[in-house]
Amino acid sequence: MPQPRKHDTPAARQAAYRARTEAARSVQLAERGLPALPSIPTMPGTPRWNAALQDVTQRLTTVRDEMQDYFDARSETWQEGERGEEHQERIASVEALLEALSDLTA
Repeated sequence: MPQPRKHDTPAARQAAYRARTEAARSVQLAERGLPALPSIPTMPGTPRWNAALQDVTQRLTTVRDEMQDYFDARSETWQEGERGEEHQERIASVEALLEALSDLTA
C-alpha cells in the first residue's frame, strides 16, 4: 500500500523543504549566539560580523591568558630554554592576532 502524500503538489513539497531548512539555519545561528542575517541578501551583516569578531577576541584573550599562566608556572630554566622561547613566540603571535582584531572592531 503506498504511503499517503503529505503535500498536494511538488511546489508545496519544495516550499515545506525550504521552510524546514530555514528554521534549522535559524536554530543553528541562535545556538551560536549570533544575530540573524539581514532579510535582504545585498545588505551587509555588520552586527552579525561584529558579534562574531567579539566572540573570537574573547576566545583568543582566554587562550593568551592560559598560555601566559602556563609559562609563568614553569621553572626559570624552562622559561629561558628553547621550549620557553618557542612558547613566548606563540604568545606573541596570539597577541598580534588580538591587535589585528582590535583594528577590525574599532
